[in-house]
Amino acid sequence: MAYWLVKSEPSVYSWDDLVKETQTCWSGVRNYAARLHLRGMKKGDEVFFYHSNDGTAIVGIALVAKEHYQDPSTDDDRWVAVDLKPKKKLKTPVSLETIKKDKRLADMALVRIGRLSVQPVTGAEWKLVMEMAGEK
Repeated sequence: MAYWLVKSEPSVYSWDDLVKETQTCWSGVRNYAARLHLRGMKKGDEVFFYHSNDGTAIVGIALVAKEHYQDPSTDDDRWVAVDLKPKKKLKTPVSLETIKKDKRLADMALVRIGRLSVQPVTGAEWKLVMEMAGEK
């Protein structure tokens, strides 16, 4: 199993929206690096859900419910989407500020490549963030 992080502005699509809908198509990604990450996602992979711009924190864990397929928001077959479903809201959201303060997370894509909307997360990074969130 691999770990990932997706970003969304809460005013556009929030964690609460995902919970309410129970599953969503993660579409509209138009960055080549992010597209590669979407293509790498496998059913059952865990995904940090990050609120960007407003709040800037990891707030929940989603699961990949359906692997990559043609993005329905475009006719251009180069772009893909995946389906995500909520798994768990974090007990304590983990802010970008908290992540940046921990030197062990200095190489995390969230810190190094801040604008990338779909990112890989290493197992060690996942474990540290989960500890910061008060999760086992």
